[in-house]
Amino acid sequence: MKRALIPALCGLLAIATLSCGKKEAPAPPPPDVKVATVLQKDVPIFVEAIGQTRGSTEIEVRARVEGFIQTIDFKEGNPVRKGQLLYTIDPSQYEAALAQAKGALAETEAQLARAKQDVVRYEPLVAKNAISRQEYDTAVVVQRAAEAAVEASKAQAQRAEIDLGYTKVVAPENGMAGKTEVYPGTLVGRGQSTLLTQISQIGTIHVRFTIPERDYLYYARRRQEAGKTDQAPQLPFELVLADGSVHAEKGRLVFVDRNVDPTTGTILMEAAFPNPGGILRPGQYARVRAAVDLKKGAILVPQRAVSELQGIYNVAVVGGDDTVEIRMVTPAQRIGTLWVIDSGLKAGDRVVVEGVQKVRPGVKVKPETVKIEEGGAPPPGAAPAAEAKGAQG
Repeated sequence: MKRALIPALCGLLAIATLSCGKKEAPAPPPPDVKVATVLQKDVPIFVEAIGQTRGSTEIEVRARVEGFIQTIDFKEGNPVRKGQLLYTIDPSQYEAALAQAKGALAETEAQLARAKQDVVRYEPLVAKNAISRQEYDTAVVVQRAAEAAVEASKAQAQRAEIDLGYTKVVAPENGMAGKTEVYPGTLVGRGQSTLLTQISQIGTIHVRFTIPERDYLYYARRRQEAGKTDQAPQLPFELVLADGSVHAEKGRLVFVDRNVDPTTGTILMEAAFPNPGGILRPGQYARVRAAVDLKKGAILVPQRAVSELQGIYNVAVVGGDDTVEIRMVTPAQRIGTLWVIDSGLKAGDRVVVEGVQKVRPGVKVKPETVKIEEGGAPPPGAAPAAEAKGAQG
């Protein structure tokens, strides 16, 4: 029995000796991350909405007489001048109608001349009782009837001349012509005034948009306050185009609808923007915004520093001992590549802007300090003014 225990004890002793000889694995080095001190600055609060551009004046060019289109005399999508020929409608039937009206006018004028001669001839005769008073009175009535017939014939000739003029369709105002809706050989004007094309005046471009009722109230109150403090009562509007660029010219509000749409809770507004060079065209979609307030000392961080999971936003904050702390934050509007943080951060905090996926709470890191870039225009996600104001409270 003792001999059997000896090998077992030797084996245990060997295992113990090997275990004691193992060294512990070295701890992994702290991960390299880039950190930046949060930016603190005053930022504007915007009322913002999606709108569609339109000309300052939109003119529908329609056929005013019936006929077949003979020629199209303008280039689609090009500027046109007031009075410029746009279309020619077959004038043959109107030329014939004018000739007939002029013939009828000549006939009634001849009848009037004869009636006047009768009155002139009968007047001395009735004074000498050479003819009866009844004959003279009849001649006077015939003259008056002939005069009325002449006036009616003149009106018919004038109408025929106007209709003939309508066969030459000209531009009513200067502007940008759209595409043609008809082509040579098309019958127009039968039973209705056929739409031929549209002309837009785009020296000033207008944008129609709707905003929620609460944003309108916020804007209206700020505008009213600006007027009371002798500031500019017209808060300037900006136009953000589809490519993210901001239109160089500031706009002004020109129209607010009389009522709020009860089905959507929104109100229709319209702003006007100078359009030098005619870059903007009717029908474009764009974002309209107006700065209605200023958030003092706002905290901003790069958007890439904020992580989101199921509606909860977090930021990795690096403490003085380079240890990571994960904080829950409340983001507000975006400004360029930055995000305004309403709560969860304070001035002087350092946040991880690159390498967020490497860190965990309580982990030490090897930080490389970088500077937050302030460039960039406000992107599409800017929060409405009312929401930003509510977040402040």
